[in-house]
Amino acid sequence: MESGQHRNLPIDKIVWGRPAAEAVGAEAAALGAERVFIVASGSLARKTPEITQIADALGARHAGTFDQCREHTPLESVIACADAVRRAKADLMVTVGGGTPIDTVKIVQLCLTQGIETVDALRAIARVAQRTPSVIRQLAVPTTLSGGEHSSGAGGTDTKTKSKESFIGADLCPRVIVLDPAITRHTPEWLWLSTGIRAVDHAVEGSSSKAADPLIKATALRALAMFAHALPRTKADPADLDARLQSQQAVWLAAQSLGRVSMGASHGIGYILGTLCGVPHGYTSCVMLPAVLRWSAPAAGDAQAEIARAFGRPGESAADVVGDFIASLGLPRRLSDVGVREESFPEIAERAARHPVVRANVRPVTKPEEVREILRLAA
Repeated sequence: MESGQHRNLPIDKIVWGRPAAEAVGAEAAALGAERVFIVASGSLARKTPEITQIADALGARHAGTFDQCREHTPLESVIACADAVRRAKADLMVTVGGGTPIDTVKIVQLCLTQGIETVDALRAIARVAQRTPSVIRQLAVPTTLSGGEHSSGAGGTDTKTKSKESFIGADLCPRVIVLDPAITRHTPEWLWLSTGIRAVDHAVEGSSSKAADPLIKATALRALAMFAHALPRTKADPADLDARLQSQQAVWLAAQSLGRVSMGASHGIGYILGTLCGVPHGYTSCVMLPAVLRWSAPAAGDAQAEIARAFGRPGESAADVVGDFIASLGLPRRLSDVGVREESFPEIAERAARHPVVRANVRPVTKPEEVREILRLAA
């Protein structure tokens, strides 16, 4: 008889279908927060009324706003955000935006809990699971489909080494997640759709893992079926709020694998493409996932058959099915489409072959030449 366990995260509540400002005001009051600090996407803060509306809903509870988060979460911007939250004496952070502000705030929680004020001190706790309960938590309003709000891990970029560092804590996930499809209409189409493929990547690599439990497999496959219908609808009609909400809920399902099983080579190579080549996270999944599926097929036949079936194309190659889906959304399919040239392959391969997430791929990756094989499939 097999044995195992499934660990639930300390997320108190997921709220959907209410305007973000209304939900944030109500949930902050229910949590008893008195000084609420907003960490927001710069574009949302400066180009839309959404952040002002959330601040107005908080009223006297609003203690300040930080809107200087930077793509790929450089550790310097994390320290700047932590300093701002510390000065505001906040007791709750509200994150509005995509994976960058959400990951920034997760690492800020570690900074404030452990008294970290410098990048060097932050480097010292990278890749080491932290057990001390956070002195401050967050409420998240995600505006992309990257799914970071459903995990207790975060990635930050060490600009000195140009490497992605992981930060893990037992309670880095938000206490409350607010899914408001209306606020996501401000998200650029390329970002919305490409982060949707990032969530597809979570579902594909999570369900393919040999460590996937029954809940992970079931939720991942349901997520893929939902994405197959909902994402094309959002492309066809950006005002289709029902399709946007279904996409957000599919992210929730796909994210059940995050922090519970390792992702694989699509994610691991993608981290390096992001830090070394500046490729947005969603695009890394667009260009790498079909190639990794094709390379991994000899070791993942049953799992890949389920993936193809979830997309409504039973009996076909999962690599072809996923690749066709990405192409149908008008997203990049090749490394050359995102500015990665073949002369970069040796350095990418050397770094990737050492990365623990790449090495955890369902078909084991053990040497740079195997990474180069995958890169050539994606070229």
